[in-house]
Amino acid sequence: MQGAGLIFLGCVYEHMKRTMIGIVLFLGGLLAVQAVAQKPARGGDDDSNVRPPVTPADVKIVERAMAILDSPAKWNRADTRVCPKGAKTVSMYCALEQATSEVTGDFKHRGAAMQEARFVIDDIAPRRGYEHRLKDYNNDPRTTFADVQRVFRLLEERIEKELAGQK
Repeated sequence: MQGAGLIFLGCVYEHMKRTMIGIVLFLGGLLAVQAVAQKPARGGDDDSNVRPPVTPADVKIVERAMAILDSPAKWNRADTRVCPKGAKTVSMYCALEQATSEVTGDFKHRGAAMQEARFVIDDIAPRRGYEHRLKDYNNDPRTTFADVQRVFRLLEERIEKELAGQK
């Protein structure tokens, strides 16, 4: 009788073990589905091609960035994407970051003005293969101050055109 009892307990143990493994796998699957469901449908901070909708504030951001970076003497040609307050020189990235903070009170790395600036660079320098478009275009020895101003003008035109299309 003892042998049969041990066999029975062994069977119960194996059944419980398989049931627990099944439950763990089921819960793991639920967590995976939930994680996918919570992922933004269209980009996020890691999506370098996300395209947030532009707003009238984005025009003001570009205008302010142009005012911040209005002379070659104020241009930092060695951008690191670290933008200290009160710096005497600023890069394109830092001018847009500072302008965004001043206009909206909240800087977003993938905000509409920042993203549209990246797309302008894609359009005017498509074969340069920049890893960080704003930083690398700014730091490119072929980029002149006139080129920087051109990016800002094209950026402003692009945002205004998109706003006109929203109406």
